Amino acid sequence: MCRCYSVLLATQHTEEADLHSFSIRSRIAHFSDTAPSRHDYGFTYIEDGIIFVENGKIIDSGKAGEFQRNGLDLAGCEHLPEHLILSGFIDAHVHAPQVNIIGSYGEQLLDWLKLYTFPAEIKFSKEEYSHIQTEKFIDALLANGTTSAMVFTTTFKHSTEQLFKNAYDLDMRLITGKVLMDRNAPKALLENPDTGTQDCHELIKNWHNKGRLGYAITPRFSGTSTPRQLAQAGELLREYPDLWVQTHLSENKHEIAWTKKLFPDAKDYLDTYEQFGLHTNKTIFAHCLHLNESESSRIQSTGSSVAFCPSSNLFLGSGLFDMAHFKERGIPVAICSDVGAGTSLSPFRTLGDAYKVCQLLGYSLNAKEAYFNASKGAAKALGIDQFVGNLDSGKEADFIVINPKNMKSVHERTSTNNAIEDELFVYMTCGDERLIDRTYIAGNLVYEQCQEVS
Repeated sequence: MCRCYSVLLATQHTEEADLHSFSIRSRIAHFSDTAPSRHDYGFTYIEDGIIFVENGKIIDSGKAGEFQRNGLDLAGCEHLPEHLILSGFIDAHVHAPQVNIIGSYGEQLLDWLKLYTFPAEIKFSKEEYSHIQTEKFIDALLANGTTSAMVFTTTFKHSTEQLFKNAYDLDMRLITGKVLMDRNAPKALLENPDTGTQDCHELIKNWHNKGRLGYAITPRFSGTSTPRQLAQAGELLREYPDLWVQTHLSENKHEIAWTKKLFPDAKDYLDTYEQFGLHTNKTIFAHCLHLNESESSRIQSTGSSVAFCPSSNLFLGSGLFDMAHFKERGIPVAICSDVGAGTSLSPFRTLGDAYKVCQLLGYSLNAKEAYFNASKGAAKALGIDQFVGNLDSGKEADFIVINPKNMKSVHERTSTNNAIEDELFVYMTCGDERLIDRTYIAGNLVYEQCQEVS
C-alpha cells in the first residue's frame, strides 16, 4: 500500500535524527530566485545535483561535482540518478469537501452546485464524517505532490478546524477559511451572519499564523451572501488586515446575470466585492473567464491574483481562460485543480488541461510557464513565495521526487528526450499522480509510493 502522512508521521519521533538532516543526490529542476528570469521564469536544471535539508529548511543545493571538489563525500548522499526533484506543487484553489463528487454528470455551474456540491457539503455537518473526509483529502494532496494549498471548506466551523489541525500536525503551509453563506443555498448550509462572523473570529484567533497556517475570508461567491454578510466580512478584514480573501468571480455567464439581479446597484461583478472592501492585494479570484476591461484593470491595479482552473472550466462548460490577457497585464496567475468540478487533484493532469485551453485560444503554454504557475508562480500569487515555491537555500523544504519508471508509457516516451523541457511537457500531457515517488513537507517524508507498511 502507499504510505501517506498519517502512517509516516507516526514514525517521526523515532526517526527524528534522520529527518532533521539529510541529503539527496539526483536531477533537480526548479525556478530559482537568483537565476535570470527574463524568458524562462528563472528555470534552473541540474543534471547531477544535491539538495541538503536541515531542520525543515533547504540549506543548500547545487551541482554534485562542485560539492565533491569542495570535499564532500558523495557516498553520504542518497543517490537517485534517474529520478527528478521538483519543488512541491501549490494548489491555490481547491474544495476539500468535493472530492467525492468528482465526475458528477451533466450540469453547468449553478445547477451543479444545487445537485452535487451542496448535498456533498451538508454531509460535513456530522463531525465524524467531516474528520474522516478531511484526512482523506490531505492524504490525496500529498499523493499528488501538492505541498501547499488554499482551500475552501464548508460553512460548518468544525470542518475548518479539522483541516487546520491536520495541516498543523503535518507542518504544512496551508491557507483556508470557513465558507460564508447566508442565502441561495439549502437551509442546512446557511448561517446567521453574526454567528458566522463570530466563528471566523475564533478560527482566526486559534489558527491564523499558527505554524505555517493562514486564514482566508471565504465568501463562496457574492450570490450566496447578503450585503450584510459581505459587509461583516469586510469589517473582519479591516480588523485583521493580514488575512487573505478567496472567492469566485465571473465563472459562468448565467452566474454573472444572476449576480447582476442580486446586486442591481453594483457597476459589475467585481464591484460586489469592492464595495465591501474585499478586493485587496491578498485576494485570489477563481476563474475570471468573462471579465470586462474595467474589471481586468482594477484587478491589475490592486495587485490581486487569479486562479486558472482549466479542468473545472472545461468540465462545467464555463468558458476558456485567456492566459495571454492576464500575462500581458502582469496579473499573477496560479494554475489550480478546483476539485470537485475539476476532475483530478493531479497537477500533471491539470497542467495538461491548461495547455489544451490555451491552445484553443491560440496561446502555446510551454512546460516552464506551466510548472512555474503551479509552483513558484502560485506561491507569488498567494504571497508566500518568501517561504516556498522553489529549492533555493533558506526556503522551507517542501519538494517532491518524480520517478518516470512508475509509468511505463511515460518512461518510454521520456527516454528519447534530450531536453528537460520536453521531459516536463510529457509529464504534464501524459502523466498523473503515479509519477510521484515521494513527497516531503518541511523536510519530513510524508508520502512514499508503494512501500509496504507493517
